[in-house]
Amino acid sequence: MTHLRKLSLISVTFFITACVVQSARAAEPPDNLCTLLSPAQVSATLGGTYDSPQKSTAPRFSAGTVEGTDCTYQPKEAAGSKVLFRAHVDAKEDETKWLFLRLSKFYKTITPVTGLGDEAYFDDVHGLHVRKGNVRMYITVTPVGEFTPEREKQIKDLGGSVVAQL
Repeated sequence: MTHLRKLSLISVTFFITACVVQSARAAEPPDNLCTLLSPAQVSATLGGTYDSPQKSTAPRFSAGTVEGTDCTYQPKEAAGSKVLFRAHVDAKEDETKWLFLRLSKFYKTITPVTGLGDEAYFDDVHGLHVRKGNVRMYITVTPVGEFTPEREKQIKDLGGSVVAQL
């Protein structure tokens, strides 16, 4: 009877561990970070037609930090706004928290955003900064024009699309 209990405990422990490991893998960002925000999502959110993103390397914050990925979405219509989605994946979440806080100090004012990632804010030029786990991201729409509640919602919706996949 004791042997059966030990065997059951080992089985349950193995099952739970397997589930936790699988869950951790599911949260890993993809190799191509631009896939986190599709042109269809950008088009539906901003109301226009957008090309596939132009992918390039985003600069490091400072020596010893990781390079990121810039994904630039160009509108097919001349009157549309360009979208920049920038993402960095740090090795450790603590490093991400520290860098996110440090980057916020470069702006005169920040406006906290609730319900998006682990923490988020709009900077003083209306760029959205979001931290989710060990991922730091930035989304900006240019030209912003008048920063209306509708434009704010659109940018938040783009950020929410990305966060939902992390």
